[in-house]
Amino acid sequence: MSRRERLLAPTYRHFYEQPLMIERAEGVWMYDRDGRRYLDAYNNVPILGHCHPEVVRAICEQSRVLNTHTRYITEEPVRLAEELLATLPQQLDSAVFTCTGSESNDLAVQVSRAVTGGTGFIITDCAYHGATDVLAGLSPEEGNPLGAGVYAVHPPLRSADAERFTADVARCIERMRDDGVRIAALLVDTIFSSDGVAAEPRGFLQDAVRQVRAAGGLFIADEVQPGFGRLGETMWGFARHDVLPDLVTMGKPMGNGYPVAALVGRRGLLESFARTRQYFNTYGGNNVACAAARAVLRVIRDEGLMLNAQRTGHYLMARLRTLAGRCAAIQDVRGAGLFVGVEFGGNAERAWGATEQVRRIVNVLRGRGVLVGATGRGGAVLKIRPPLTFGREHADLLVEELERAIGAG
Repeated sequence: MSRRERLLAPTYRHFYEQPLMIERAEGVWMYDRDGRRYLDAYNNVPILGHCHPEVVRAICEQSRVLNTHTRYITEEPVRLAEELLATLPQQLDSAVFTCTGSESNDLAVQVSRAVTGGTGFIITDCAYHGATDVLAGLSPEEGNPLGAGVYAVHPPLRSADAERFTADVARCIERMRDDGVRIAALLVDTIFSSDGVAAEPRGFLQDAVRQVRAAGGLFIADEVQPGFGRLGETMWGFARHDVLPDLVTMGKPMGNGYPVAALVGRRGLLESFARTRQYFNTYGGNNVACAAARAVLRVIRDEGLMLNAQRTGHYLMARLRTLAGRCAAIQDVRGAGLFVGVEFGGNAERAWGATEQVRRIVNVLRGRGVLVGATGRGGAVLKIRPPLTFGREHADLLVEELERAIGAG
């Protein structure tokens, strides 16, 4: 810690009051320097589990052959595009590869501005979409002020909020017109990860998207967190709403830890963008990154991980809802597949608000060898987002330790 604080900028942070020094990881487990293992129920990047041998093999084999950029004609980016686009609706037929979800979302903003002529964006009011200068203004979760032309609506955390969400989007469109701002896009994470996890009712995005398109804007589906089968029944979060995006952004899990990401969209939109703009990313679509991403798609398919996410997710949600019936502090359990939010209401007996209660539970669980996080406004929602290899035995351990942690803190 001393060396880290001396050498790394103060922008770096760490999880948990007692930081973890991790030396290795495998599957759903992470191991500290003393060999103690921790159940990883939070880390979205290794979606197949840490150090999956198929991804490691693909990276090593491709590294021995070639790793270069897309200004040369090579097979790997084309193969990845073929395999990735095959998981999406046929109208989404063109891909651009980047290194991070931030780069993908930043490019989506550029494309939507260029093709619509608009500068206005609608987001949710605790969203996180990335770390670039532009995306900071579209990411109020980090405490950033909204950027110019950015309008925020409350997320629909409960089924009863769906109509209100649609009405809020309509009001934003009217405010833009009153302000002389032309709409460019509605940009949402399709499981509303940073807002506190919103999954129901299915289809609630449809009316909002129709209104945005009627006003001349696009719909950008941020699939960085909900994508790649995490929600169980569908490969992509937008599919749960039976809605077709204009642009889809991907990131974190795409390479199971190797930096690779993508923007996918309708060819017509990207052709229109390319007539006036150029986009080149030196590392985006490099051969090793593409090999890693292809391995991820292959493992999700061959190991039946979407089905596992669906079945284990149902089991985990049922156990959490049973726990909620015994624990007055739990206000709601929300989610789909292996993406679950558990909302807390505070502890009146100890005079803790929900934020403090969740913070304490997260740290007690860390001490008991289970890693989870917090999300939502004020961090009042426990965020559970394990690798897709998570099984029932892991769900049992998580719920048992959570019940103990609630009692302890």
